Amino acid sequence: MNSFFRIFNPQSAIRNPKLKPLLLILIFFLMWVGLLEGNLYAMPPVQRMVLPNQLVLLVCEEHSLPFVTFQLLINSGSRQDPLGQEGLANLTARGLLLGSLNRSVNTINEEVDFMGASLNASVGKDVANLSLRILKKDLDKGFDLFMEALTRPAFPDEEIRREIEKTLAAIQSGEDEPGEVAQKEFQKALFLKSPYGHPVEGTKESVPRLKREAILRFYQTYYHPNNSILAVVGDITGEEIRKKIIPHLVNWPMAKIPKVPFTGAFANERKMIKIDRGITQANIVLGHAGISRDNPNFYPFTVMNYILGSGGFSSRLVEEIRIKKGLAYSVTSYFDAGKYPGSFQIILQTKNSSAREAISIALQQMERIRKESVSEKELEGAKKYLIGSFPMRLDTQGKLASFITAVEYHGLGFDYASRFQSLIQSVTKEDVLRVAQKYLFPEKTVLVVVANLKEAGMD
Repeated sequence: MNSFFRIFNPQSAIRNPKLKPLLLILIFFLMWVGLLEGNLYAMPPVQRMVLPNQLVLLVCEEHSLPFVTFQLLINSGSRQDPLGQEGLANLTARGLLLGSLNRSVNTINEEVDFMGASLNASVGKDVANLSLRILKKDLDKGFDLFMEALTRPAFPDEEIRREIEKTLAAIQSGEDEPGEVAQKEFQKALFLKSPYGHPVEGTKESVPRLKREAILRFYQTYYHPNNSILAVVGDITGEEIRKKIIPHLVNWPMAKIPKVPFTGAFANERKMIKIDRGITQANIVLGHAGISRDNPNFYPFTVMNYILGSGGFSSRLVEEIRIKKGLAYSVTSYFDAGKYPGSFQIILQTKNSSAREAISIALQQMERIRKESVSEKELEGAKKYLIGSFPMRLDTQGKLASFITAVEYHGLGFDYASRFQSLIQSVTKEDVLRVAQKYLFPEKTVLVVVANLKEAGMD
């Protein structure tokens, strides 16, 4: 790198028009690898207010494009599903778009299409989301539709039945996907009877039992402003927020939200689940309990995970399993840090005949990173990527809206974007070793193999 700077003089590039493109490339490269001082991304300021009904409202003005994005986070994920009614949170959220007291589902879809907008609902393990992206000129009509879906859903019986049928069809289709089968079995085996253990969409046993009355009850329990965070991002002013948005929001009635205790039971010993399928590729998931998002070791764990498996061709798993041995095209490690401890897992696909060897190498690499300090090159490479890629989390209105709601939900503070670089940069080799020793347990992994078990030598 030093020799490069001796050869290339930025000042001469400025004076020489032919060299200006090279200068721009250099600047981008330096930003990417994290060699320039200062923050890589200056997030637009976020105005936070709490309305009288305790709705947390986050406003971020971004006037580069004539769009406005609304992102509502409701603390009503699948972990709140009652026992035996798995999939209820998912069906409730999707039900918001199936018709309101004033609009049929067809009317909602037609209005959304006519405005060129997007209106979506989704659910994760912790939260549900309702989002709207609208042209600035259609702000009034679009937000009226958003509030209609949110506060006056009808949950029509016929549409609910259709949605249940679609959900069951998706579940059935998933049973034909070996990777999805492996993932679901892993979650069920790892989380035991914890609410994180069941699929967000529910099961083929639970979904048919879901009725409109249960959906309505779930909605009335959780869908309230004092259980929600709303982000408004885009081409909108504070004056428009005060005149056009807040008056609608303050009429949304609050309610007492029940506290649902989280039972975080995990499998604590080695477990192997084998599923026989007539397929050519073995689909493998192995792992154990992970960490929560508020864990102070989140950043060292992120760096450790990048080095171990999430860093693509830079990772040890790819180096050992794909490049050196040619056993798998795809291999990665992943951790799901939610409101409560989630999972850590290694995911890979390989030939049936190579399954045992690939699993053995994965476990060896887990053990290796627990025993040996990572190299300075590995550490710096992980930091540069994690810091350099951070702005991509914020490069659209939708991503920015999701980001600031997550920041609020996890209590990270709105200086988080500016602090992220230092949080990652402060991680040392000793930190990586420490968290690997503390949170990786190759001897306690849950292992799921979906494969032709005879070819894999596991029958």
